[in-house]
Amino acid sequence: MIVRTLNDVKQSGAYGEKAGVWTSARYLQRDDNVGFTMTQTTCAAGQTLVLEYKNHVEANMVISGKANLTDVATGDVYLLEAGSMYTLDKHDRHTVEVIEDLHLVCVFTPALTGKETHDADGSYPIL
Repeated sequence: MIVRTLNDVKQSGAYGEKAGVWTSARYLQRDDNVGFTMTQTTCAAGQTLVLEYKNHVEANMVISGKANLTDVATGDVYLLEAGSMYTLDKHDRHTVEVIEDLHLVCVFTPALTGKETHDADGSYPIL
């Protein structure tokens, strides 16, 4: 059984932030041997993120906040708010325009090591 608090995550070095932009608390990572990563992520209002996870499938559950999610390929726009879920099952290139501070629980497969950073395409490499 794995039980962790936010303080545990911060003390382990599995917490990252870019001041005024985002935070990411990686509760589960590859070394936990569960086959996926789970994070708690926040994005500050006013941010527009352009992302495309070419090597991972990501699912997101909105806990609070509001954003517009745009599928770059189709131009379809979806309003995200508490209780909304979206999954990038086809490695979809997308933008997230954060209207109100956004709090998400995110799941990645394959699992992340915790050392990944977004590349120029907004993707994580396989490490």
